[in-house]
Amino acid sequence: MTKEITGKTKLLGVIGHPVEHSLSPVMHNAAIAQLELDYIYLPFPIEPQNLEVAIAGLAAVGVVGFNVTIPHKQAIIPLLSEITPLAQIIGAVNTVSRQNNQWVGTNTDIEGFLAPLQTTYKQNWSQKVAVILGNGGAARAVVAGCTQLGFAQIHVVGRNMQKLEEFRNSWSNSPLAEKFQVHQWEELPKLIPQANLLVNTTPIGMYPKVDESPLSVEEIANLPTGAIAYDLIYIPKPTQFLEQAQKQGAIAIDGLEMLVQQGVAALKIWLQQETLPVEVMRQALQNHLGLGK
Repeated sequence: MTKEITGKTKLLGVIGHPVEHSLSPVMHNAAIAQLELDYIYLPFPIEPQNLEVAIAGLAAVGVVGFNVTIPHKQAIIPLLSEITPLAQIIGAVNTVSRQNNQWVGTNTDIEGFLAPLQTTYKQNWSQKVAVILGNGGAARAVVAGCTQLGFAQIHVVGRNMQKLEEFRNSWSNSPLAEKFQVHQWEELPKLIPQANLLVNTTPIGMYPKVDESPLSVEEIANLPTGAIAYDLIYIPKPTQFLEQAQKQGAIAIDGLEMLVQQGVAALKIWLQQETLPVEVMRQALQNHLGLGK
């Protein structure tokens, strides 16, 4: 049964460039159908030079809210009337909603990242060590998330010293600046044996380069048994990184759950609803990706 779109149907969507590969429409439209709401979630391809006029256009046509993906997560900030303290700390927005005729930006990536660590794998993190691979946009949400969990130590590891320095300096006005240390890749051998949580925020190992991993087999061999390995990538399932970590007796979490949970958090904001069909959203993605159960 195809949904009938009328003049009353409310619009949600995702902006990015490119955006045709986004899985958000699959997940959000499944939730909307389950809730029997008159909404539709659409992908909007927007080139960087058109961002400002596009945001004004989305307001003009009455869009209720939208997600923001690459390359607009930082560029959109000056175009919004308000951004939440969380989004301000991270310096990136992934969810925008229309409130009192103004655009308000927030970041649900943190909630998405934290969800499995606050439910299924919940523990006291205050004596624990987190090691984060990569220093891009995704690493920012992970640093903020690990800070929120209260980790004793947070180590961010990157290959490019200049980018690492930029990453560190970009937090200089934030209370989070003292919470983490940056390291070059060469220092990994001494960090991995201490890691209780090891997070891959790099795109290494992502489809189509499924044979790659950010770490060598030798490096990952030093991961303590019972540590959590968390890969923000969700295709392939599992990635080389997670497969190797599981062989070491680590617990594996992949990026699909983060994708689902950041989507749930965004829908709560747009629909002003607390109870959402999380399982339906997860299942829709798994079916779409051919992952079965």
